[in-house]
Amino acid sequence: MLAYQCRVLFCCGRRLFHAMLRRFFPALVALALLPQAFAQTTLRIAAAADLEPLLPPILEQFEHATGIHAEATYKASAMLTTQILNGAPFDVFLSANLAYPKRLIDAGVADTAGTPDSTTPITYAKGTLVLWTRNDSHLAPSLALLRDPRLKRLAIASPDRAPYGKAAQAALQKLGLYAQLKPRLATAENIAQAAQFVDSGNADAGLISMTSALTPRLRSNGSYFVIPRDLYPPIEQGAVIVSRTRERAAAHKLLDFLLSAPIQSELAKGGLTPAR
Repeated sequence: MLAYQCRVLFCCGRRLFHAMLRRFFPALVALALLPQAFAQTTLRIAAAADLEPLLPPILEQFEHATGIHAEATYKASAMLTTQILNGAPFDVFLSANLAYPKRLIDAGVADTAGTPDSTTPITYAKGTLVLWTRNDSHLAPSLALLRDPRLKRLAIASPDRAPYGKAAQAALQKLGLYAQLKPRLATAENIAQAAQFVDSGNADAGLISMTSALTPRLRSNGSYFVIPRDLYPPIEQGAVIVSRTRERAAAHKLLDFLLSAPIQSELAKGGLTPAR
């Protein structure tokens, strides 16, 4: 009798164990995988505003190829430089010029260690300045437009904060038009905001990046004229690694990925001149 009762208890216990296992097994698996999920590498990128139309799909490709997740913050290069100098937790800085990342190198908070010249930012692309107008403005983009009295407001990025703004200022000065147009300038914090100014109708035209002009919205809503390159200094876009990063190996993988032929070709389609 006792043996029979033991067998009954054993069978009931086994059924209860299997029922509980079926119920809680998915949760147990999730708990087991939790440390692995938290261990995934995440790169934090400080990115110039002209990269906002281009970088997100490239970062998705990078994650697919390497398993490294990357998140970007887009602002004017000068603002990002200040944030990094003040200890902002970025791993990589993708600037719209070489001067700002060079400033970080000279301050000892960034480098390109592992490259032939670790004291110079890595040039990953070159930018192009264009004059863009909306189709409904009935103003054709050209150098002649900059002298046209119908041009009441001209959007540019801040020359003090954004390399494209500095390039726009240089072009206007070389054309002898800066003093004349200065009262009519709508100055934006960064190049993305300058594009928003003219796209929204808050300016009649804008000196913006080709990366902005080639976005689907602006291609549909307007047209652009390429500003001759001899009117402004080259917009060489530079990258550095923030020295305090704990993800140096992943940062180098990202820079190698940006310089790879397929990605350089993708940058070219989006409005940047390949670095190589």
